[in-house]
Amino acid sequence: MNLPGKRMTWTAREYILPVQERVLIMGVLNVTPDSFSDGGRYQGVDAAVARAEAIEAEGADLLDLGGESSRPGARPVSLAEELARVLPVVTALAGRIRIPISVDTTKAEVARQALDAGAAVINDISALRDDPGMADVVARGRAGLILMHMQGSPATMQEHPAYEAVAEEVGDFLQARVEAAIAAGIDRERIAVDPGIGFGKTGEQSLALLGGLSVFHALGRPIVIGPSRKSFVGAVLERPVHEREWGTAAAVAAGVLEGAHVVRVHSVAQMKDVARMAQAIREAQAVSHGRTSISAP
Repeated sequence: MNLPGKRMTWTAREYILPVQERVLIMGVLNVTPDSFSDGGRYQGVDAAVARAEAIEAEGADLLDLGGESSRPGARPVSLAEELARVLPVVTALAGRIRIPISVDTTKAEVARQALDAGAAVINDISALRDDPGMADVVARGRAGLILMHMQGSPATMQEHPAYEAVAEEVGDFLQARVEAAIAAGIDRERIAVDPGIGFGKTGEQSLALLGGLSVFHALGRPIVIGPSRKSFVGAVLERPVHEREWGTAAAVAAGVLEGAHVVRVHSVAQMKDVARMAQAIREAQAVSHGRTSISAP
């Protein structure tokens, strides 16, 4: 948890995201044919815009737009294809919704054009490793940045994920990637970190990460988690993708109690309530333990 009295900010272009006031909700919008949860539902621009507006109306603090599936086993798409999926939606949404638009991409050119069109955050699941131009694009664009841990690539990450101590190893990786981002000219205040639940992790490893988020508090950056409808939830409950909302709710609550600042989810309104309730419990615990700062982990 943040040290009492120590302030943390997360900025993204003109936005100052209130990570110390409350847990933020990042609503997922995939404009892909093959995403594991909602692939194909929002491929058309009109459908995507309507869903984005609904995500905002449900209370999301950010919109995360993805044009390339990162589900286990997914294969890369071309730059042209990803741009064709993402850019028209960003262009249509810029000025139409008030919440910041995050673009989930590992390609510097997609990031550059998305930022030019009005996006404010780049969510890079490769943590700046896939494209050597990404750091410069983020730095020049004054964008917010999410650095995520992933063992392997989406195509291979679930084959044989192995760790000796998953939380500590992921923490070390994220520390190194934060330092690399800063060295590349990205302001520290613009960086958030994501331990990558379900990305190159077994179900047990994902559960261990959720229970070990305290490791990442030492990074001093907002912690983003994305447990929504993931396979580890399905494995525990023996439920298909669209029957995992209760399990997702439990994972969101556990993550917030452990100090998550941002939760990336599909069902915005429901998980907003879950996060608010979990934060209220977390704050009550802070009071009972005599901490002077209870507004954030």
